[in-house]
Amino acid sequence: MSRKMKKILIILSLVLILSIVMASFGIAYAGGVRGVGLLGGCFFLTFGIIVVLAQLIPAAILLSSFVGTAFSFFRKSELPIRAT
Repeated sequence: MSRKMKKILIILSLVLILSIVMASFGIAYAGGVRGVGLLGGCFFLTFGIIVVLAQLIPAAILLSSFVGTAFSFFRKSELPIRAT
């Protein structure tokens, strides 16, 4: 992987984590958490969301490929032909 690609992936990762952190801050603050508890609530929510995403994304990929395979009338690599 090139150096430029690594920098782009690092920036995208940081943007994702920071957006989750800011959303967690908003959820905790709206829930009435103030002071030092706001930081604890933010970290709890942030890492909980990251763990859920880490499990949810591969599961969704597997589920979508299973559904595509189960309900497909023909394989993807074959062309449908009609016997006459």
